Amino acid sequence: MLIPPLPSSFALHFSRGRAALRRIDLADDTGAATAEYAVVIMAGVAFAGVLVSIVRSGQVQAMLTDLVQKALTVA
Repeated sequence: MLIPPLPSSFALHFSRGRAALRRIDLADDTGAATAEYAVVIMAGVAFAGVLVSIVRSGQVQAMLTDLVQKALTVA
């Protein structure tokens, strides 16, 4: 026997061993902004990690040192 799928506005909840079908409010976006901030912060942390690893490489450090030395000798 096939069980038809639930409509998207319903959810099956289990409490005290019994299953109950309850209507959920799909328009409720509580916590959505917090989740978006968390995603943006994680992307920023990942980008910062990539930048740190690039700056720590020997070639980039040599280029930056050379750039600073040239800037100081011109002035």
